[in-house]
Amino acid sequence: MAGAFFRKTEPESFSGGSRPSRPKIGVALGAGAARGWSHIGALQELVAMGVSPDVVVGSSIGAVVGGCFAAGRLDSLESFARSLTKRRVFGLLDVSFNGGGLIGGDRLRGRLEESIGAMRIEDLPIRYAGVATELGSGHEIWLKRGPLVEAMRASYALPGLFEPVRVAGRWLFDGAIVNPVPVSVARALGADRVIALNIAIEGSGRGTAIQDLPEPDEAPIEPPAAADDPRAGVIDGLRRGAALLRRQWTSEGPGAPGLASVMVNAFNITQDRIMRSRLAGDPPDVLVSLKVGKIGLFEFHRADELIALGREAVRKARDEIAEHVELTPAKG
Repeated sequence: MAGAFFRKTEPESFSGGSRPSRPKIGVALGAGAARGWSHIGALQELVAMGVSPDVVVGSSIGAVVGGCFAAGRLDSLESFARSLTKRRVFGLLDVSFNGGGLIGGDRLRGRLEESIGAMRIEDLPIRYAGVATELGSGHEIWLKRGPLVEAMRASYALPGLFEPVRVAGRWLFDGAIVNPVPVSVARALGADRVIALNIAIEGSGRGTAIQDLPEPDEAPIEPPAAADDPRAGVIDGLRRGAALLRRQWTSEGPGAPGLASVMVNAFNITQDRIMRSRLAGDPPDVLVSLKVGKIGLFEFHRADELIALGREAVRKARDEIAEHVELTPAKG
């Protein structure tokens, strides 16, 4: 199937002169944590309708899906995503207490290397770049060569959660901080027409200034009382501890949102503001909003729904895409 993703684009020569090659097509994949599985369906639908990208770029999860696409490994990534359950997701998170994040990332790196191996970006059939941010300076780093897995890891290293990745002597982390939907990168790599895939979260982009908060309608939730006999509550305490850890990641249950949810939601608010500013200055030819509703930031186990949502979003945007890109669906 991977062979169908790529098409030779060099101009053909004729006795009467050279016919101009078709415009080069770029696809920019936005950030969005687990919701990025929708990129898989979006890319599959683009290919099905005859879009043959010459350039693929991405930030964060967009860099992962885009890299697998460029490497001809999108099918493998889809199989992996669809196989995930809640238990398997937690099994991939190797907690770290020594680095710059709560998760070391070695298990995820291992899974990526199993699928992609030692493939280098400069050897890919189409042009690719993953976007990362340099720690300290805030430089926007375009990873256009070197190990593909390393570029993916640097681009999705969410601050505070994943450890930053050292590349060429620089500590790098999530590219969504500086360029959430990297349209500018796609153009710089030679794309004449750019299709941007932006993950649209329900309720995002509606932030405004609230000058006075109303009184709350309900009383605050009190924390559970401690057991009277600490010796009798060892097992119960362990269970509560496990439940607390799970809630910190998933925000399940009453009370304040969990640690991961707070961090990523704050990150998403900032990312949304930056994204709107960047796209206003360098708009794509086509902006496809992948509407993922209320699917959670870490609900990686909901790949079936997300892939379907990605396909549907591109399907609905077909007419707009056709205005800018020649569609040549494969026969049969």
